[in-house]
Amino acid sequence: MTKIEINKNEPLDKALRKFKMRVRREGIIDEMKKREFYEKPSERRRKELARAVRKEHRRRREED
Repeated sequence: MTKIEINKNEPLDKALRKFKMRVRREGIIDEMKKREFYEKPSERRRKELARAVRKEHRRRREED
């Protein structure tokens, strides 16, 4: 459970911004999106391979 410290006179907008930043840093939003729909293991491997290929292309392009 994510908790944040809120000062007595702190506006709600600022507290909400703190909460969103903490949740984003902890990766909770990404985890929720990943688990929203079931993904077959073969689809997961295919996506990981495609991501690795894009990363390698990007790395090679930056070397030149």
